[in-house]
Amino acid sequence: MGSDLPKQFLPLHGKPVLMHTLEVFNRWDENARLILALPEAYQPYWEMLCRELNRHVPHRIVTGGETRFHSVRNGLAATEACDWVGIHDGVRPLVTPEVIEACFRGAAQHGAALPAVPVAESLREYDGERSRAVDRSRYRLVQTPQVFRYDWLVEAYRQPYSPLFTDDASVVEAAGRNIHLVPGNPENIKITTPTDLLIAEKRLEH
Repeated sequence: MGSDLPKQFLPLHGKPVLMHTLEVFNRWDENARLILALPEAYQPYWEMLCRELNRHVPHRIVTGGETRFHSVRNGLAATEACDWVGIHDGVRPLVTPEVIEACFRGAAQHGAALPAVPVAESLREYDGERSRAVDRSRYRLVQTPQVFRYDWLVEAYRQPYSPLFTDDASVVEAAGRNIHLVPGNPENIKITTPTDLLIAEKRLEH
């Protein structure tokens, strides 16, 4: 991102990216129990931002881990037993309440659900030497929130960490569960570059 500040704290349309993300979940359900995994060194900074901007979406903070897997496991340890748990990237502030609702409905029916969108560009499989065209209609781009039965998630996160765990669905799938897909919203991008930040700024202007 070209900044010393972690991307979740960068300003977006007058407030940090992360604050937009919390607020959309609060708009979806003001009774949702939100748990935020943050690096310990940045927790006082986040609390200061909330005070200065006078934003008070109720949430609990836990300390993040070395990887996404470990951060989610820390958050899960702080979660009271419930029916469903949704896990979302803090730098996806453009998810809609409708997509969040669809994910929870999908999980209620299938046990695990996540939003996904079709691949718009051509794809090639590459093994380091050669490449070949693949049928892009068989592939989807995965988004968050990823929603699971609480007991499935707890069981899955008892597994040892693997570098193949790129998201929560891959952890749950490795535990033998199937993942249901629901339509995502294309603007639900993960902000990782300055261009992404500009796109998000334009979306929030409308």
